[in-house]
Amino acid sequence: MTDWRIYRGAGHPHDEIRRLPAPPPWRDFSTGGADDTLAGRDRRLGVRRRLVQNHHPRPAETDAVNAALYLRRPLLVTGNPGTGKSTLAHAVAHELGLGRVLRWPIVSRSTLQDGLYRYDAIGRLQDVQLERAQAGSTVPAATPAGIGSYIRLGPLGTALLPSAQPRVLLIDELDKSDLDLPNDLLNALEEGEFAIPELERLADREPVVEVLDDDGRKVPVQGGRIRCSTFPFIVLTSNGERDFPAALLRRCIRLELEPPGEEQLGAMIEAHLGPDAAAAEEDLVGRFLNRDPGEVIATDQLLNAIYLTQHAPRAERVTRERIADMLMQPLDQPR
Repeated sequence: MTDWRIYRGAGHPHDEIRRLPAPPPWRDFSTGGADDTLAGRDRRLGVRRRLVQNHHPRPAETDAVNAALYLRRPLLVTGNPGTGKSTLAHAVAHELGLGRVLRWPIVSRSTLQDGLYRYDAIGRLQDVQLERAQAGSTVPAATPAGIGSYIRLGPLGTALLPSAQPRVLLIDELDKSDLDLPNDLLNALEEGEFAIPELERLADREPVVEVLDDDGRKVPVQGGRIRCSTFPFIVLTSNGERDFPAALLRRCIRLELEPPGEEQLGAMIEAHLGPDAAAAEEDLVGRFLNRDPGEVIATDQLLNAIYLTQHAPRAERVTRERIADMLMQPLDQPR
């Protein structure tokens, strides 16, 4: 079939949706879920597992990772979109067997509290009111839940739990935060501990309270404070959209990721799309590698272009070029 299109804009209903091929591996939502401990069960980590097996980091990357591991310092990774900043955290977790990567995606409204823990005070109040209402009726009252049922640790709070091995924490796109968050992080990153005031107030009556962590497990908190025994491996990523305070920079190992070279790019394409994909789409790969200096095109744009042109193999060349132009528009140039 020469027409690769599913939607034709003809206005007549048809059943061509049945021809829709399997999604790209990085956009497959059919398996896995919240629990991505096993790489093959989660779309993101599953893709990255195949990627890291072919990952060829530059010496500067391995040096920075090892420096962060030895010094127990966060790794601040900067670079253009699509250079593999977040993949580095998954590569380290996979190679060192450190389990699921805890991920804290930063937005403009993110606060330190979001990363440490959340206390559902409204939910607890509603349950108390329900218990009181049931107490005056013939319906048996439910057993009241303890305060720990309403506290859930965030990714940073979970990473700071005592453990024999470091957890890997990805604080993604820190440059998207408001001005206060980088400074607010300083104490937690320096001291490796934090308090939960709601539990500290009850420490005399309930010295140990079980709360939920980011993995969904119940973990004990003693005296309302959490302190790490092994400092986590923390990767802070930034697209370079803002500067960070010197107080944060001096506490971090800094790494600037360059765009992937030919060898790294070939490994990425092979990991996602198979060993023959790069050779079959030499024109697209060459276009990516030979782009104008300073032009920002992310590697996932290239992967999207290769995947889609693979599914239009018999389309006219002008159509394939139009698809590539649409998917590989420079990110730093307005259209």
